Amino acid sequence: MKPSRSNKLRVIKDFEKLDSDIQEQIKLVYPYGFSQHLIEFKNKDNETVYALPFETDEKMYMVRMSVKKAIQLVEDDDDFDDEGNLRHDIREKYEDDHGDIEYLAENENYDSLED
Repeated sequence: MKPSRSNKLRVIKDFEKLDSDIQEQIKLVYPYGFSQHLIEFKNKDNETVYALPFETDEKMYMVRMSVKKAIQLVEDDDDFDDEGNLRHDIREKYEDDHGDIEYLAENENYDSLED
């Protein structure tokens, strides 16, 4: 049984400071890039912050990043191809490593995200 969201530890962290396993799981959940999935919220100082939501069984992550940073992360990461999509071979490896992750490709139609 999954704990309810209200009982989960909430973590706000930069992508680069996350454990590599969590980074891999995030890539599986967002195989077509991060920028279109950012949400906006106010931090403790009432400043507007953008973050990528990511949930595990134990924690609710808000991965802090701007739209520009989200695009740059994907462009600089060899796990993604030139179109900003998670490479097929990498995706298969991460699926083998993290088989219990439900990722967006099963739940969303990405054709609508193309320009």
